[in-house]
Amino acid sequence: MSIETDFLVIGSGIGGLSTALKLANHGSVAIITKKHQSESNTNYAQGGIASVFDKGDSYEEHIQDTLTAGAGLCHEDAVRLIVSQGPDRVRELFELGVPFTRNDTGQFDLGREGGHHHNRIVHVKDHTGRDVEAALLEAARSNPRITIYEHHMAVELITEHQVFSARLAPDLSINCWGAYVLDINAERVEPFIAKATILASGGCGQVYLHTTNPSIATGDGMAIAYRAGATIANMEFMQFHPTSLYHPEANSFLISEAVRGFGGQLIHKDGESFMEKYHPMGALAPRDIVARAIDAELKKRGVPCVYLDVSYLDADAVRARFPNIYENCLRYKIDITKEPIPVVPAAHYACGGVRTDLQGRTSINGLFACGEVTCTGVHGANRLASNSLLEAVVFAHEASQAAIRFVATRKPIPSGIPLWDDTGTFDQEEWVLISHDRLEIQNIMWDYVGIVRSNSRLERALSRIRLIRQEIENYYKRTRITEGLLELRNLATVAQLIIQSAMMRRESRGLHYTTDYPNSDDAFRHDTLIEHSAV
Repeated sequence: MSIETDFLVIGSGIGGLSTALKLANHGSVAIITKKHQSESNTNYAQGGIASVFDKGDSYEEHIQDTLTAGAGLCHEDAVRLIVSQGPDRVRELFELGVPFTRNDTGQFDLGREGGHHHNRIVHVKDHTGRDVEAALLEAARSNPRITIYEHHMAVELITEHQVFSARLAPDLSINCWGAYVLDINAERVEPFIAKATILASGGCGQVYLHTTNPSIATGDGMAIAYRAGATIANMEFMQFHPTSLYHPEANSFLISEAVRGFGGQLIHKDGESFMEKYHPMGALAPRDIVARAIDAELKKRGVPCVYLDVSYLDADAVRARFPNIYENCLRYKIDITKEPIPVVPAAHYACGGVRTDLQGRTSINGLFACGEVTCTGVHGANRLASNSLLEAVVFAHEASQAAIRFVATRKPIPSGIPLWDDTGTFDQEEWVLISHDRLEIQNIMWDYVGIVRSNSRLERALSRIRLIRQEIENYYKRTRITEGLLELRNLATVAQLIIQSAMMRRESRGLHYTTDYPNSDDAFRHDTLIEHSAV
């Protein structure tokens, strides 16, 4: 059984849903999402959307803050694009029903986060992502041209090089016609055939042992695009959020950067402040600097965590601004209005991914992408706080318009796209393999490819990941597909991409710090590109 649609959207976060709503004006849209509709990195975003609304602020200042944080690798044209479109895209979300927090004058209440020199974070208290996701989902559900397929997971993209004869691609270009998709509940793989496919599958935080990302963030879009032949860029730049809650039961709960923007200070248990030693902006320094500073302090003192202190601020104001964080910390018997919050860094955001141009086009014809799965050039070597939701919604707009134009002139979908062939495979209990290998990948990445790296650590990590990946591939070829096996395969692929990218960058820049090359080098002031031949 095949499903045909004009547009296939892979992912249901802010990027995927925003794209789908704009595509629906021009054809039928199928959205596939691994879990429930609202499960995405967007849903966990606390801080907000960076955009220029204050009269004392300017596009140019937002651009310069972004370029500074990106450590010389941002593409200025991409940065200018998201900054200039930001206010319009935020207003679109407001018109969809996102209840952005207002101040006493009725204007957007603008917060401030690390790396920003002005208050420009539009937010819904400390649960912005949840409210953005809810408004977009409501609009998508009510649109008759959009069908959402929950518990569906992309297995591979459909391209000539995988399923057609060479005569259909004499120029060796790669064309995408949708994806093979696993219906998780029915345990079968079906072709979703589309005139244009948009990847909006989010990030890959689960490749690390400690992450603020939900369990679904296994790098699926990056992995399937790479296997199909798309260009991948800058995978070495994994942003570690400086402040996740340190508690054995908290599962790396994120403590928003907005807490520091509100006046929170980073201290040790004895009350000593330390960020002033590392950066003139102190606790409001860019994330890469704060994460490395905390890592250094942990190693220097031999302690498991540092503390983020807002207990000296007005308690009512803290509870009003951060109700979600306040309530979650109380679950672990931490009253943030009376005591400091124990925090440690955790893997948070991938600045690299599937390379796109300014229109969200990838190196594969008919494949577009937006959101964390991409490398658009906006973030460079380090993402400026709250630019992620902004980038996602702006590139959702650009990708949707490019996909609409593309479909209007595209040749008909080739006939004879085959069904998924799993003959020769068999059902087998694989949970021991999956749970063991997943944890091993996460431990390897945390121990050897974390905040501080070295040649020897990367070489050891690559050797071990290659063995694990080969074992997974051998198992994959003979075993009927399951969600767990697909996630494991994708995690191993993404882990190897991160390691190889890190080994190619023989300098320290932004989020990539190596003890063998502790300084930046202009010879490496370019994107790290990895290509995989699909022939």
